[in-house]
Amino acid sequence: MGEIVDTSRAFFEEVVQPILERDIPDIAGQAACGMFGYGSECYGMDDQVSRDHHFGLRVDMLLPDELHQSRAKEITETVSKQLPQSFRGFDLREGHVAGAGLAPESLDAFLGRTIGLTRAPETHVEWLAMPEEDIVHVTNGEVWYDPSGTFTRIRDTLSYYPEPVWLRRISHWCRYFSGMGVYALNRALIRKNYQYAAITFARSIKWAIELAFMLNKTYFPYDKWLDAFFRRLSTLADRMVPLIDEAVDIGTGWDRKLEILEQLSDILDERMVEIGVISPHPRFTGNETSGYRLLEHAYADIVKQLPDDVRNVVPQWDQVYLEEFHTTYVEELPIEDWDHLLNLTPVDS
Repeated sequence: MGEIVDTSRAFFEEVVQPILERDIPDIAGQAACGMFGYGSECYGMDDQVSRDHHFGLRVDMLLPDELHQSRAKEITETVSKQLPQSFRGFDLREGHVAGAGLAPESLDAFLGRTIGLTRAPETHVEWLAMPEEDIVHVTNGEVWYDPSGTFTRIRDTLSYYPEPVWLRRISHWCRYFSGMGVYALNRALIRKNYQYAAITFARSIKWAIELAFMLNKTYFPYDKWLDAFFRRLSTLADRMVPLIDEAVDIGTGWDRKLEILEQLSDILDERMVEIGVISPHPRFTGNETSGYRLLEHAYADIVKQLPDDVRNVVPQWDQVYLEEFHTTYVEELPIEDWDHLLNLTPVDS
């Protein structure tokens, strides 16, 4: 995935794992270790810009909640006192490991702030309540060590959506891309409301890209990594990337931006027909004031075929569980420490 991932794995296997298995084997047998969760490096996307905070060797450790509460301090102390000063040029007193060698965490807490559960989802409603970009934080990266297999089984369950959940999410994104996107942008331009035009255009580009991920049966990541992974999709990217690159170019006028959204509608619609998400249908034309609301036809087609347990369930599409965690984290942190994490330096008045 990347140099920091490979070096962190070597550090775990050569330094940390032997300590765990020799000195606290009962804990080692219940732990899952690797690099996963939040951070550019978990996607193989770290660069010089992303290394200005929380960068360095990293070993994530997940434990049963009770074990974490009772023995986390013992784990870090046992490993810390046996660490070398550095490993392959990385200072072990800085970054994620910060002198401890690893970062123990409760599995329940990790799952709670990502998918909002303490286990794998068991119903379609539970699946629809999980933010897609945070499912990725459970399935990304690498797991190097998981003797009990608990975390690996959860990751396997989350490999992708059950069919009814997948279809419900596609229908919702079709509704928003068309109704809150193409239709809304057309109305904004008629009224010369360029502030709203800018807002709805940007959202429409995001929704179109996310639909492309769904139609590839691939989870989409957090916004800042959308573009990089979008360009790697096996289908749709070859047709959509040139259009989106043109659409977001500062020199592209509003009429052309709207036209591109309409072209993207056709491309996404064709793909849905091709893979059987919606039924074949005649070609449509739009309306001068309503625009080209093609994907709302797809929305209705999908909704009519959904099972009762998902039809009226609105998918979660914001990182609500992460924000709940983040608020508590910031509340408990001294504001000077928070400013340091933000790379904010006080200026003498």
